[in-house]
Amino acid sequence: MKAIRIHEDGGPEVLRYEEAPDPIAGADEVLIRVKAASLNHIDLWVRSGRPSAPKPRILGADAAGLVESGPGFAPGDRVVINPGVDHGDVIAVYGEHMDGTHAELVAVPETNVYPIPDGMSFEEAAAFPLVFVTAYRMLATKARLEEGEWVLIWGVGGGVAMAATAIARALGAKTVVTSSSDEKLARVEADVKVNHATEDVVEAVKAATNGRGADVVVEHVGEATWQRSLQAAAPGGRITVCGATSGPNPPAALHRIWWKQLTIYGSTMGTKTDFDGVYELVASGKARPVIDEVFPLEEARAAHERMEAGEQLGKIVLTID
Repeated sequence: MKAIRIHEDGGPEVLRYEEAPDPIAGADEVLIRVKAASLNHIDLWVRSGRPSAPKPRILGADAAGLVESGPGFAPGDRVVINPGVDHGDVIAVYGEHMDGTHAELVAVPETNVYPIPDGMSFEEAAAFPLVFVTAYRMLATKARLEEGEWVLIWGVGGGVAMAATAIARALGAKTVVTSSSDEKLARVEADVKVNHATEDVVEAVKAATNGRGADVVVEHVGEATWQRSLQAAAPGGRITVCGATSGPNPPAALHRIWWKQLTIYGSTMGTKTDFDGVYELVASGKARPVIDEVFPLEEARAAHERMEAGEQLGKIVLTID
């Protein structure tokens, strides 16, 4: 089969579109012919050696396609995969802990395979799993977001932020979203939109909430936003953290945590229960992914370059004819 593999850590130039051995499905696995697979930041991190994976490694966590063979499904069924294999305390992710989905074929445990919801394309199906299950765990499982609460979401444009915006709105919450791009803000549905490069995010949150602050903050940026996240959170608020793209060591400002009695939740990926919950939101049409741009698999380098430049609004998707 054709696949995108790396043989060394580095920039987009280390990506190789090449032949790789076909996967051999076990007795409890479904063999899927991939039609679409999306790009996630984890693909950039693994490619660059953060963490360094055994080589050669096929990248990719998300995929949608057609069943070739396996239990529980018929050949030709349209399916999407849950990219996290739940081992209890540890969740193994395709493309990070084992070969991934940026390939013509992938073998996946039956319990990780779901029918593509009616009316959804392969590209849309491949766009939602990893970022939606991550955002769902942050908002629904960890923060226990309630209808009518306010959520601050930094940096819409990226996959997790876009997913968090869709899920928060589906759960009946009100959203304050930020970006440094007015063009991106104009294309996002939210209650309040703030350019974090030219406007005061904390003041905008306070104005929207009658001075109280955000009940929940979705924090995935780190050093560049952490201090403002603590300032924008309401007394008794919850801050959910799933990443630190601008750096992992922000000024702690610990006094704000006890003065305001804040709760900080660490969150990564999601369990099968989390995936089942977000799958229902997507299947019902209450939350849907936004696709930025579609590239053929062999143009994975251009897709990586677009994500690294931060140009995207929504998910970058790779397709396979």
